[in-house]
Amino acid sequence: MDFEKARFNMVEQQVRPWDVLDTRVLDVINEVPREIFTPDQYKNLAYADTRIPLGSFDDTPCTMANPIIDGRILQEMNIQEEDLILEIGTGSGYLTACLAKLGMHVDTVDINEAFTEQAEKNLQSLGINNVNLTTGDACKSWNQKRNYDVIVIAAAMKNIPDSYKKLLKPNGRMFIVTGEAPAMTAYRVTRTDENNWTVDELFETSIDSIIQPVKQTFTF
Repeated sequence: MDFEKARFNMVEQQVRPWDVLDTRVLDVINEVPREIFTPDQYKNLAYADTRIPLGSFDDTPCTMANPIIDGRILQEMNIQEEDLILEIGTGSGYLTACLAKLGMHVDTVDINEAFTEQAEKNLQSLGINNVNLTTGDACKSWNQKRNYDVIVIAAAMKNIPDSYKKLLKPNGRMFIVTGEAPAMTAYRVTRTDENNWTVDELFETSIDSIIQPVKQTFTF
């Protein structure tokens, strides 16, 4: 399979038509080889407009999001070179790689240790080293001091948690999907000052819901 041609077609026939027009975002998507982050048995689907199985955790299937979703996330977050980014839900590390190329540094956490280990190998294979990977349950315990310019929650939640909103710096942006399949809605939350946030509805979608198993903690 000609992955380079497939990547070009994905950008031109899927991502760009879904209103992803930011040149920096399109360049990064064109640059990052998505097949590296796709399980071997599904590499032929790396550039298809579909969710790709990654495995499971606590008997819950986990998937790699459609390329168009990743494209919209990257564009809506308007990531700058100096941005500090938090990602909840590392998965195979594809979106992590794109975030790392657009911003200054990414802290990413996943509940599945196997995903964290594989994502680290995938990122290292591309020489991406501005990422700190952690395994843990981001919903249960926060033991950190810094705030973020961008937060991307790559799994759906029932609502928008105040705890994440408070981790944003002033003018910081958060991507989050709420609801239950198949009716979910993506939002951009922006912190306007110390005590105020705006919430903008972006698009309807359906992605994996966040997994909340037994208690775990993590630190950055």
